[in-house]
Amino acid sequence: MKLKKNFKFLGISIGATYALILTVFVVWMLFFDDNSYRRHKDFDKDIKELETWIDYHKKKIAEDKETIKKLKDSLELERFAREKYLMKRKDEDVYIIEFDTVKK
Repeated sequence: MKLKKNFKFLGISIGATYALILTVFVVWMLFFDDNSYRRHKDFDKDIKELETWIDYHKKKIAEDKETIKKLKDSLELERFAREKYLMKRKDEDVYIIEFDTVKK
């Protein structure tokens, strides 16, 4: 005598064998397959990190382009060299004064 148990799934009556196969298939696809849900979640996280990295570098490129545009002027080039690289003219002395900002 064969026992047939039916399960209701989304309003559809399915047999025990089909329910078992469906359950195994869903568990396999969610956790063990190469295209599992966990892998997709990890890939989505990696994509967000890379998009953030791309946005950061696009901003840096825009800043550098603006700096290059400013440096085409000789006065701006001289100002940039003096401020960033502490360059000076031949007969000029440069003094760097640092203030102690730590309160005692």
